[in-house]
Amino acid sequence: MFNTETYIQRRSKIMLAVGDGLILLMGNDFSPMNYTDNAYHFRQDSNFLYFTGLNLPVLALTLHCSSGEVILYGNEQSIEDKIWMGPQKALSEQAAAVGIEQVRPYNELAAALQTARASGQQVHYLPPYRGENKIQLFQYLGIPFEQQKERTSAALIKAVISLRERKSPAEIVEMEKALAITKAMYLAVMKQCKPGMKEAQLAGIAHGIALAGGGELAYPIILTKNGQVLHNHEHHHVLQDGDLVLADMGAASAMQYAADITRTFPVNGKFSSQQKDIYQIVLNAQLAAIDLLRPGIKHLEAHLKASKVITEGLKSLNILKGDTEEIVALGAHALFFPHGLGHMIGLDVHDMEDLGEHYLGYDEETTRSTQFGLKSLRMARELEEGHVMTSEPGLYFIPDLIDKWQENNHFAQFVNYAELQHWRNFSGVRIEDDVLVTANGPRIIGPAIPKTIEEVEAACQG
Repeated sequence: MFNTETYIQRRSKIMLAVGDGLILLMGNDFSPMNYTDNAYHFRQDSNFLYFTGLNLPVLALTLHCSSGEVILYGNEQSIEDKIWMGPQKALSEQAAAVGIEQVRPYNELAAALQTARASGQQVHYLPPYRGENKIQLFQYLGIPFEQQKERTSAALIKAVISLRERKSPAEIVEMEKALAITKAMYLAVMKQCKPGMKEAQLAGIAHGIALAGGGELAYPIILTKNGQVLHNHEHHHVLQDGDLVLADMGAASAMQYAADITRTFPVNGKFSSQQKDIYQIVLNAQLAAIDLLRPGIKHLEAHLKASKVITEGLKSLNILKGDTEEIVALGAHALFFPHGLGHMIGLDVHDMEDLGEHYLGYDEETTRSTQFGLKSLRMARELEEGHVMTSEPGLYFIPDLIDKWQENNHFAQFVNYAELQHWRNFSGVRIEDDVLVTANGPRIIGPAIPKTIEEVEAACQG
């Protein structure tokens, strides 16, 4: 965890920003896989971590905006807990380390919330995403499940975003720890990949390195020969000579800060001429987009820049034709680039998206498009110093989508469907880095991970 003063200041700032009422922050509990005692790996709620640093199950925090009173609700270990889970520091001692003096039993939370409501205080809470927390909100506050999202506190959401969106130097250090582990994951899978292996073997190597690094995966690994499937978590295919592997994976540090990196590499260690053409287009798009990640620039502009570079590249291969500006404006290029350029990253791999993308990525001046491809841009508003963004353009040949567009003669004035038939089984390429927005320009954080064609081939060949 960070130093005590860090957490005290964060809590003071959030109470000041919200202004009045009571803030309720609920931690997570273990989530059962198939019965109560067989649970998924515990992951604390990121907002709870940000304001307390306490990575323990069954905790809740109340912050009284008017008085400044902070109370942690949780239980000390029982003898049963110690037998089955091992002894740990007293909860009161751990709370004191993050500047929380008042610790009360968890079963007193319901009465405290009822007292606050009876006195006319507003109880501010964030959108719940775990079923057990939704049940508790119903039990404690009487809010039906179907109303809980709409009755979340906009004031609290906006205040949390305003605090968490700009990363401190200490947070960047944590993210770079995760990125160092992630680099080791990539070097290992690039070097050990060979024809005849299963995708699962490489995914297992990467996962083991993440665990050995002292953390976990920041999200489930994508590692596939079918890179045209954007979120492909299947790992059962056998890798063949001539295939490309698209790997999208990242470690989390011990403090849960995330890395999110994508690389695409050849199974046999050498890109074919056709693979080089597509790879270089994506790399050019990524470098051009990263160069625009500066304070005061809308992230939408960087997305559109990447789209135009991809369009120009596809025109050079006779896959697209016509005016680049018109192609991008109308969204014809989204046949090959159907997702957004990137998203915020920090404690969450898609940082704070549980709070609502309309709060996080858009504002009064920047509204979400309904256009295919562009509507999937998670962050469009103006960038600020301290934002950390993923930059991950991709170029994909999705047979079902190609067939649908061709059947409807969609954008036939721009798409050379006859030429496209030679590419339909190509799969896809995506390249991704994590970029800090600074006053002096963008900075790719973490150690360099092989990215150019020459660097990737060298890494694959050991």
